[in-house]
Amino acid sequence: MATAWDKRNTDGDQLIAGDRRQDRRYPLHLDCRWKLIRRRRVLETGVGNTVDLSSGGLQFDAGRHLPEGLNVEVSISWPVLLHSVAPLQLVVSGRIVRARGRMVAVRTVQHEFRTAGVLTDRQNASGSASHAPTVLATSAVFATLGKMD
Repeated sequence: MATAWDKRNTDGDQLIAGDRRQDRRYPLHLDCRWKLIRRRRVLETGVGNTVDLSSGGLQFDAGRHLPEGLNVEVSISWPVLLHSVAPLQLVVSGRIVRARGRMVAVRTVQHEFRTAGVLTDRQNASGSASHAPTVLATSAVFATLGKMD
């Protein structure tokens, strides 16, 4: 049975095959919203779904092609409630490093967890948020993803 190390080029040198990314990827399929940014201006917005996530980047289906090299901010609906009450979102900022059709790969520059607002009886009736999002944690919390098995 051949392994990645068994492959050789025409000169007989061994080649490295397979995925050589540094960070472990987690296949998380979550709803997200994206903002395409150039020079601190929002050019476009849209919705999509994550494909996978790591501490160094993410891949998501943007619903359309996005150009490589531009900055993007992706707000991901996190599947856990804070204290069983407040919805969370992971906000990832980074640069688009690869785009194939609707699939977009982003190298993370900054990330943080935020609350998405606490649902109250008044909010359910009015539909408006009760308060602005709160930053919960930054890289120290998100870095633990790489240590989970």
